[in-house]
Amino acid sequence: MTSTADTATGSAPAGPVAGAGQPPVAGRVPGSGRTGRSARPPRPRRRSVGASRAPLVLLAPAAVLLLALVVYPLVRLIVISFQEYGLRAIFTGQAGFAGLTNYTNVLTDGSFWPVILRTIAVTASMVIGTLVIGMGVSQLLTRLGVAMRTVVSVVLVLAWAMPNVASSLVWQWLFQPFYGVLNWLITQMRVFGDHTQDNWASHPGQAYTIVLTLVIWQAVPFVALTLYAAQSQIAPEYYEAGSLDGASAWAMYRAITLPALAPTLLLVTILSVIWDFNVFNQIWLLTRGGPEDATLTLGVWTFVKSFVSNAYGQGAAIAVISTAILGVLTSYYIRRLIRSGEEDL
Repeated sequence: MTSTADTATGSAPAGPVAGAGQPPVAGRVPGSGRTGRSARPPRPRRRSVGASRAPLVLLAPAAVLLLALVVYPLVRLIVISFQEYGLRAIFTGQAGFAGLTNYTNVLTDGSFWPVILRTIAVTASMVIGTLVIGMGVSQLLTRLGVAMRTVVSVVLVLAWAMPNVASSLVWQWLFQPFYGVLNWLITQMRVFGDHTQDNWASHPGQAYTIVLTLVIWQAVPFVALTLYAAQSQIAPEYYEAGSLDGASAWAMYRAITLPALAPTLLLVTILSVIWDFNVFNQIWLLTRGGPEDATLTLGVWTFVKSFVSNAYGQGAAIAVISTAILGVLTSYYIRRLIRSGEEDL
């Protein structure tokens, strides 16, 4: 007979518990009695319209400035280079179509190729001089104490912040005949004779020298401070390991510093080529392209054609040619810079 206790509790026959050790029924949520279709993964949240447009909104001011200050003037310059644009066109606002006449006149001008070669030579001299001196000053900053390094950095920043026109006028005073400081110092040395009346701007070699030194003096602070900032990020452990191996200072600079500075050197080289290729204020204020066209570069020649000869169409053609040459000169460095940026990502 079955006892009353067994009947009350409803005990089942011995056996495995239902569902134990068996896979769960499809669609059944553990702990619940509901069944249905297979569970779906949660859908990713969609980005809001405002979030997707945020980069465009942030870039819009820069894009507007770029269009207004770079793109539109460049397009306008190209249009003028194909027009008969002179004084009459300035007052009337109407200019006839000239086709390739302006480019033909520029390319067949006897001054074209000498100016091209001179511009490339002047740019190369300025860039090389700036990089060599800038690298030396950067290395010097790493060897100075905190106080002296601060003084040198402030002097470099002040020299870099000085306007081109002001620095050119100061340079003109330094090399001025009769009361120029440099001529006075050379005369006081009593080694090279009396140079009080020496006019540096009247000799081709000396005119080239004063322009070259001025541009390099203005460009060295940016290069030196930029390279110093990059060089200060190199881990000192590399130099400690090199000194333990008995490497000289030059060997460590060549094997450790230069490879680490390569991306920064590439950047400052591109910027130096662009800036030095387009130098105008310093040359015009000091020598006006002379003497004997010794310092006549593409920038100065463009100004002379446009505003001295009033041949604005030919001046625009020279500017377009200058832009094309500059693009060719910097294309290799720009590709290298883009590749290095992609490798770092």
